[in-house]
Amino acid sequence: MTRQHGSAKNDELGEASTPTPGETHEFTIDDESTGERLDLVVSRLCELSRTHAATLIANGQVVVNTKREKASYRCESGDALIVIIPPPPGRDILAEDIPLSVVFEDEHMVVVDKAAGMVVHPAPGNWTGTLVNALMGRGEPLSPGTGPERAGLVHRLDKDTSGLLLVAKNEQAHRSLSTALAARRITRRYAAVSWGHLKTDELTINQPLDRDPRDRTRMAVVQTGKAAKTDFTRLARFDSVDLLRAHLHTGRTHQIRVHLASVGHPVVGDDTYGGGGGRRLVELPGKRHFLHAAWLRFRHPITGEPLDLRSPLPDDLKKSLVAMSGMTELATHPDPLDVFGFYRATDQPTPEPDDR
Repeated sequence: MTRQHGSAKNDELGEASTPTPGETHEFTIDDESTGERLDLVVSRLCELSRTHAATLIANGQVVVNTKREKASYRCESGDALIVIIPPPPGRDILAEDIPLSVVFEDEHMVVVDKAAGMVVHPAPGNWTGTLVNALMGRGEPLSPGTGPERAGLVHRLDKDTSGLLLVAKNEQAHRSLSTALAARRITRRYAAVSWGHLKTDELTINQPLDRDPRDRTRMAVVQTGKAAKTDFTRLARFDSVDLLRAHLHTGRTHQIRVHLASVGHPVVGDDTYGGGGGRRLVELPGKRHFLHAAWLRFRHPITGEPLDLRSPLPDDLKKSLVAMSGMTELATHPDPLDVFGFYRATDQPTPEPDDR
């Protein structure tokens, strides 16, 4: 195992990004990476192609124990590795005419009901067709955020997770929403279906998360990682799956998916964390997991007005729920989640306003 000690970090307010270009990242080589080529180690740790890693090494942006080494250098246990990833050349983010489902909008913010399959923000490999491209195409203002690639984004959702996502139109709203999210004053609840059956109807998983030391493209329960807490409530038990309501206390990358996988009940359809098999059994389409950001409750960032926003199950998940439950009447119900009490027993009052 090779552990990261430097500045590459997870986003505190939603889905985490990979190591940010233009930052310095520090690692300490341990026994498992001893004897590996430097370019392979850099490629794995920083989630870069081997060619990109070799280019960084050749340009002097990788040092080992304060010295430059060749790509063929064989790493040794205890080596101090520093990788500097320069920012990519400037790239304009295109405004695109892509339809979006908007649940709430005013001059300060917009709440989008994101479709599964849509990437949230532009990045290498996905410079177009993202939610940010679509938001820009609407011609409405967006807060600067942390750069044009993430304009307006307060938090994120996985590509194949559908549901509600907060977007700020100005800096004041962005600051207020980000503060409220960090202070757990925004209630976020997801509908999930997991394989097998939980031992109890109520389950809280409080396990820290970080990048999987064996595969940096995944997340894992890591005791030195960042705190992560999820409450799960079983709403229904079917033959081979449970319908769950998940309440996020924190917003780590893949949090719900990793927490459920860690107790042996991965999200149905989740190829990354062991739930990808059996799609035909539950009539779930490929490249889709059963996870939907269905409910947001929070105070308006400027007016303090309480907002209660909901996203009914999309058609693909509704069809799957009918198949796994055998309840054909759900096919015509406007929001099958309501049938199972998803919006009841919230156990939390409307979040209190912050100090504005």
